[in-house]
Amino acid sequence: MPKTLFGVRDGFDGTAALRSELKAFREFGKETRVFASAHPRTGDSATVPVFVNEFWTSKQRAASRLHEVSYRACFKPQLPRFFIERLTRRGDPVYDPFMGRGTTVLEAALLGRVPLGCDVNPLSRVLVEPRLAPPSLQHVAARLQAIDFAAEHDFDEHLLVFYHPDTLVEIASLRSYLSARAASGELDAVDRWIRMVAVNRLAGHSPGFFSVYTLPPNQAVSVDSQRKINQKRGQRPPRRVVPELILRKTKSLLGGHDRAVAKTLAQVAGDARLLTRAAAATPEIAADSVSLVVTSPPFLDVVQYAQDNWLRCWFCDIDVAAVEITIARKLGDWSEAMARVFAELHRVLQPGGYVAFEVGEVRGGKIKLEDAVVPCGIEAGLVPELILINDQQFTKTANCWGIDNNRKGTNSNRIVLFRKA
Repeated sequence: MPKTLFGVRDGFDGTAALRSELKAFREFGKETRVFASAHPRTGDSATVPVFVNEFWTSKQRAASRLHEVSYRACFKPQLPRFFIERLTRRGDPVYDPFMGRGTTVLEAALLGRVPLGCDVNPLSRVLVEPRLAPPSLQHVAARLQAIDFAAEHDFDEHLLVFYHPDTLVEIASLRSYLSARAASGELDAVDRWIRMVAVNRLAGHSPGFFSVYTLPPNQAVSVDSQRKINQKRGQRPPRRVVPELILRKTKSLLGGHDRAVAKTLAQVAGDARLLTRAAAATPEIAADSVSLVVTSPPFLDVVQYAQDNWLRCWFCDIDVAAVEITIARKLGDWSEAMARVFAELHRVLQPGGYVAFEVGEVRGGKIKLEDAVVPCGIEAGLVPELILINDQQFTKTANCWGIDNNRKGTNSNRIVLFRKA
């Protein structure tokens, strides 16, 4: 267990201690490389130190199976754990303003911190909330037996490019059941869990999903695109039994969910808060209340969240066209949007609190978003303390800060750490 740092709240220079730890880090056999990065509007004499190493790896510690739901552009649980363990203590509020599938929120809860999350997409709460208080396998099995999976035969026939007719009847029946329960106010924790699991089984590329072979489960192709995939592969949707797959995935997610984990989650569940709104305005979160923010924002025109999630939103009765997700085409527009978010983060952070802001390279490595993020944080009144680059063999970073890569795309992990003075 790493040394926990409490920053200026305890009269201790947490930033200096963290820098010292990062510089001396040798856990995976590599020496840390340190660079000095000058950024616009930090002043000629002001630099932000950059630390490069393999600070965490998926092999170092198996993450909870509760994390194993798919979503576009999500980071690994080891990332928020790295900062939560070092910069907070049990009971501290940890917040993610772009919570997505809820990696930071869930990891915070698993570590006994109070989880706070926000996302403009209602789908995010559908994915996150049930995993903060999972039902038992027995309760899920009993509920699945009580649902009539042959009740609904009115469905969009275009979806038959994804599903066997009998499978689609079961999906439509479950969707109707959940919609009716929500409309009557009867949707409970077991229903929410079943909905979450079903959302994650709608489409994928293995027999564990409801669909015929398609793109990975975090990307839903269009009906026309799926028709082309079927023709190219010479495939037809096979019969899948929906309740059986939901129960199988439930058993997998609950693997390792013992009494100790359940007790930890229960201790923080009452104070957890999940918001569905824009990250730049969160009045439900009190000023000076958050100890740590760990987040990754929508990247610059890289991920089409609405397009990728249309099938999931259909199942959950979410109007995907009404979800105003930030997809900025120009760097200036993206920076303006992030500046508004940073101003709100400054408001909710405790004095001495931190923001770990994960960014990436886009457009073949020509743009490093930390160059835009640092001025945004400074404008909001935050102090940029360091940039951490997690350098792993499987990463696809561009050739900058001494890191070589062979593929174009978004960097695995580049984190700018800010502090509220």
